[in-house]
Amino acid sequence: MVTACAVRRALCAVILMAAPIRLAAQDDIVGIPIGQTPPAVTIQDLAGNSVELARWVGKKPVLVEFWATWCPVCAELLPRMEAARMKYGDRVEFLVVAVAVNQSPNTVRRHLARHPMPFTFLWDVNGNATRAFQAPATSYVAVLDAKGKVVYTGVGAEQDLDAALQRAVGGGKGR
Repeated sequence: MVTACAVRRALCAVILMAAPIRLAAQDDIVGIPIGQTPPAVTIQDLAGNSVELARWVGKKPVLVEFWATWCPVCAELLPRMEAARMKYGDRVEFLVVAVAVNQSPNTVRRHLARHPMPFTFLWDVNGNATRAFQAPATSYVAVLDAKGKVVYTGVGAEQDLDAALQRAVGGGKGR
C-alpha cells in the first residue's frame, strides 16, 4: 500500500528533477530569472505550521537555499553559508527550505539537533517554494534584494555568496 507521504515524496522528487532550468546566453542563470519577484507561497515551519514566505521577503535582502539532510553538495556549501551569515548578520535574512524528498520534518529536526545551523529552516511539504523559485536541485540558492527582486541564483558548492549578497545589500548593483 502506497502512503500519502510516499506519494508526496515521489511528487517532490519529480518536481525537483523536472523543474525548468533557465540558462541565459552568457550568464548561466538557473531557476527563477534575475529581476523577477517570486510568487507568493505558503510553506511550513518544522513544527508543521503554515507560514507565508512573504513574511521575510521585501523587508531586507533574503538568501534562500533549497536543502536536504542527504545532500552532500549542501554540506559542502555550508561553510560559505555560515561565513556569509557571520559577515552579513542581521542585514540579510537566511532561509533554508528543506525539500520533502527522502526526508521528513522529524529527520530535519534530528539533523539540526546534531548539527545546529544559524538559519531559519522551513519545510516545503508540497513543493510550493520549489516551483515558485524554479529550483532545479538542492544546493540551489536565490538571493533577493530588499524590494523582493531576485538578484542572484546559483547551484553547487562553489557559489560566490559574498558577491551575491553584496549585490543584494548594495541595491542590486553589478552582476
